[in-house]
Order: sequence, then C-alpha cells, then structure tokens
Amino acid sequence: MFKVNKLTDYATVVLIEIVRSNVVRSSQHLSKRTGIPLPTVAKLMKNLNKAGLVSSQRGAGGGYALSRKPGDISIADVIQAVEGPIALTACADTSDEHCGIESVCPVQGKWNRVNTAVRVALGEVTLADMAEDVAGFGLHPRRAVGDAAPLEPALLEIGVK
Repeated sequence: MFKVNKLTDYATVVLIEIVRSNVVRSSQHLSKRTGIPLPTVAKLMKNLNKAGLVSSQRGAGGGYALSRKPGDISIADVIQAVEGPIALTACADTSDEHCGIESVCPVQGKWNRVNTAVRVALGEVTLADMAEDVAGFGLHPRRAVGDAAPLEPALLEIGVK
C-alpha cells in the first residue's frame, strides 16, 4: 500500500486547523483542538516552520500562522516538509537511497516518470482544497476563539486525525 506517513497526516490536520481558525495558534491550542499530542504538534511545527510553511510569533499572543496563503501551499509541500523529497523508489532521481541492483536493473530510470506524475498530482492539491473538503466530513463549524474541543473519535476513524 502506498500512503503518506502518520506525521504528514497530522501536519495536514494541524495546518487545516490554522486555516479554519485564521488566527495565530499556539502548539498547545492546536494540540487540544486536533487531539494530536503536544510533543507531536511541537515537532511538526518546527518542521513546518523550517520549511517556510508557517511562521512563528513569540510573546503572550504568540504561536503559529501560515506564511503563505492556503492556496499557495500544496500537499507536496507538506509531504516534503515532514518526510523529505518525494521518491517512490530508491532509483527515482529525488531519492537519497541507492539501489543494490542498479547496474543490472531493466527499469532503471523508468520510475522517474511515475515519480514525477505523483509529485505533480500532489502539487495540484492545495491546503485550501483540503480545508474546503474537511467540511464534507461533518466537522463542526468553526468554534469561537478559545474553544478547544478535540475532534470526535468518529472523525479519527475516517482519517481526519
């Protein structure tokens, strides 16, 4: 099965929460609101900040905000911020791994076409698209600022973690 890792899924959930609230949010608030453990949120925010997807603000009202518009952040950007370059196999041009049968492999270089197609497709889906689609999963409308209710367990089962 081909799938993104759990941290990438969580990063997307946290970013969608920032989009939905449209204000600076602390790691603690994001943790409470999404149900993702605080150490995990802190780790994700560090990676997302380093990748330039969020910016951090210090102080009493500090926290994190998107550094670009949601429509300018692709799912490929999120994956790369959390997991590194998108590479489906060890022989893809973007992979840091080396293949043990490279010298005799009949498909050497052929995976680049597939890898590029996946990267392009992931680049076409934006955070704005994902935030819009969340409404279809029955999430509650945006709550008042300060309301930190976690997501319902039923939502966790359908992949909204």
